[in-house]
Amino acid sequence: MASSYRHRSYHDRLMWTAACLVFVIGSIHAASASELDAARRQFRTGRYAQCLESSQEAIDNGAYQTEWRRLIIQCLMALGRYDEATAYTDTVLRDSRASVALLRLAHTTYQSNGQADQADGMLAMIYRIATTRRAEYMSPRDIVALGQSLLLLGAEPRFILNNFYDEVVRSDPNCREAYLAAGSLALDKQDYELAAERYRQAIARFGDDPDAHCGLAAAFYHSDRGAMMESLDAALHVNPRHAPARVLLAEHHIDCENHEAATASLDRVLAVNPWYPDAWAYRAVLAHLANEANAVSASRAKALKFRPVNPRVDYLIGRKLSQKYRFTEGAAYQRQALESDPNYLPAKIQLAQDLLRLGDEPRGWALAEEVNAKDAYNIEAYNLAHLRDTLSEFTTLSADDLIVRMEDVEAAVYGDKVIELLKQAGSELSGRYGVELKGPVTVELFPHQQDFAVRTFGMPGGDGFLGVCFGNVITANSPKADRSTNWQATLWHEFCHVVTLNLTANKMPRWLSEGISVYEESRRQATWGQRMTPQYRRMILEGQLTPIGKLSAAFLNPPTPMHLQFAYYESALVVEFLIERFGFESLKAILADLRDGEAINAAISRHAAPLKKVEDEFDAFARRRAEALAPQADWEQPDRGQVDPSDPDAVARWLATHENNVWALQRHAGNLLADKQWEQAKKPLEKLIALYPEDVGEGNAYRLLAEAHRHLGETQREREILKRLATRSADAADAYRRLMEVGTEQQRWQEVVDHGARYLAVYPLLGTAYQQLGRANEELGQSEAAIEAYRCLLLLEPEDPVDVHYRLAKLLQPRDPVAAKHYLLEALADAPRFRRGHQLLLELRESPGGPPRDDARGADPRPTGQEDVP
Repeated sequence: MASSYRHRSYHDRLMWTAACLVFVIGSIHAASASELDAARRQFRTGRYAQCLESSQEAIDNGAYQTEWRRLIIQCLMALGRYDEATAYTDTVLRDSRASVALLRLAHTTYQSNGQADQADGMLAMIYRIATTRRAEYMSPRDIVALGQSLLLLGAEPRFILNNFYDEVVRSDPNCREAYLAAGSLALDKQDYELAAERYRQAIARFGDDPDAHCGLAAAFYHSDRGAMMESLDAALHVNPRHAPARVLLAEHHIDCENHEAATASLDRVLAVNPWYPDAWAYRAVLAHLANEANAVSASRAKALKFRPVNPRVDYLIGRKLSQKYRFTEGAAYQRQALESDPNYLPAKIQLAQDLLRLGDEPRGWALAEEVNAKDAYNIEAYNLAHLRDTLSEFTTLSADDLIVRMEDVEAAVYGDKVIELLKQAGSELSGRYGVELKGPVTVELFPHQQDFAVRTFGMPGGDGFLGVCFGNVITANSPKADRSTNWQATLWHEFCHVVTLNLTANKMPRWLSEGISVYEESRRQATWGQRMTPQYRRMILEGQLTPIGKLSAAFLNPPTPMHLQFAYYESALVVEFLIERFGFESLKAILADLRDGEAINAAISRHAAPLKKVEDEFDAFARRRAEALAPQADWEQPDRGQVDPSDPDAVARWLATHENNVWALQRHAGNLLADKQWEQAKKPLEKLIALYPEDVGEGNAYRLLAEAHRHLGETQREREILKRLATRSADAADAYRRLMEVGTEQQRWQEVVDHGARYLAVYPLLGTAYQQLGRANEELGQSEAAIEAYRCLLLLEPEDPVDVHYRLAKLLQPRDPVAAKHYLLEALADAPRFRRGHQLLLELRESPGGPPRDDARGADPRPTGQEDVP
């Protein structure tokens, strides 16, 4: 019994000891995992020195996980201690079992330190592991690192995304690295929607992750600067020292021409990592923009200190210069990047875009095709390759130093008018600004908006843009029936950019470039360009003018489309003010300084007045202009507590005591028109026109009053009102078209011609317009113009081609019987029993110099009893 007791007691003690060991080991593991999570949080929140200390302490205390070593390497890299990071990596690889994730980090470390052979060795080792180790024996983090490495070795990106990153997310939704890797890959290939999706998924699962927030910001960079700034704020709230977020913020400030803020953001990066290559690359950009050649060289040298053949440095410098429209300099940097690494595709596709924008199309298209062939997932290259096929089917028109590419039918219908307008713009604007343009100017008009966007931005999108000028290359949307915009004004605007960009060697802020172009539109025709509106009036009087020194930023992050249009208007108003106050020669002197590399604010101060004085005087100038808009009008808009806008009686009562109130007049007239009280609506609409005759915006009183007259059968009054609108608006296509109809009915042929010209300046592809123009010019005895109109009509598939062919034959009969017979036979081919056609054929056969009798294809000129078919 005693022996048995002793055995049980020993067994119990053993089990108790084992249980204690399990508990202790579990506690150690739990503590170790908790400490590791805490260290990771230190790193993600930017406490790199503390994370480094925590990691080293854990290792000193016996922590064996490779993750602690990886954290030390990452901290050393984040602090710019590249030499130490490399030395420590050497030690870790000797003393630790190498995971794929560790080898991938080692590759980055060696590469960043310029040790290309060692970096390549890491990829080779990873590849050997991939061929010998089964995936089920690899951690999710290692599988992600393997996918990243295979990408560097040339694997197909879509395959890696689907079979590595997405597969890891499916098997382990808590693998943070998989989301970040997928987002990064999508960003690299310009698939911004997919990138945003992946980063949002990471934020939803892991909370405030600075890497995910920064990636999401980068996904919004090209489309929504407001959302980008929100994401950057979120990233920097978690980690104020997050270098990629700070650099992206600096890039945004450069775009806004806020160079002081950009410098401050880069300084914060370099205070943590004195050798962060991207920060020094953008320092070089700032030096370029300041025309400081020595600082450019010094900054670039620091960016390349640890990795002298890093193609990303020159790529970043060149890309940002190109975004500043300095394509020649940008292209030179991309060539340097490709000298460092001939296979660096980001530089290759950027160089392709630069060359296309410089007009060097053969080499630009070839590079785009090359990138597309090597990387089918590169969306920009894919889009450009397919766009080239579309452009190859366009018609090319040439005249002097102009090259115009258009869709075939459009070129045939109004291509000559495009050439004529561009010639006038070149002559007038080049002479005015004293510029001799070098090389041809290329203009491409795209009938499909997405093709325009790809040619212009490399990606679909760009809604709202009518045209873009890169220097000697202009891209534009073709006129659209559903978008009333004067294409002639658009091309004049863009050609003005050609002149000013050539004058300044592309070294001008966006606000000044746009402001001059809008201003020159209005100089060309009073109805072109922009004018004061009630919305602009309110914004100016409420103090919403952007200071001149920050005006370019107004184009980048407008809260609404109205604010973007206001940026154009304000810029043009600044140009008008500078010319009125200081003279046109002062503006030209400012442009000359910009060409020499001077900053815009300094140039204004030199040739006008100190910037603060200019801004104060401009503010007063703009206020006077706003207050001068319809000075007798009452612009007060009551709130719902004063008057219910949905109650017609309440609106009418308000109007009775506020007889000049624009809001009440518009609302009251709208209520009457909705009730079809046409006669009663005339009075408030006439009052609106009297108070504010320059209003030609959406739903203006001219249109509404004309509608009331039309319903009342008062055609003459309708015509008079629409004529007043037509003389004030450059894009009132509906008014022009109605005036042409009325003119045709009343046989006011010269009015048909005048309003027809206005209509074609908005939309030149409507067959009815050419039919009416042809008839009007016939009646006026203007045969050449009639022939041109009818020939255009034939290209647009008219409802009655027989009549058009016949009219052309009649018009051509006196001067070109052969051509006349051609058109006539076309008419008879469609209507063989067309009597008047046969009669004209007889006249052609009998006319001097006409075709011989046997050349009529046997057509029987005798009456057939069929009705005359016009």
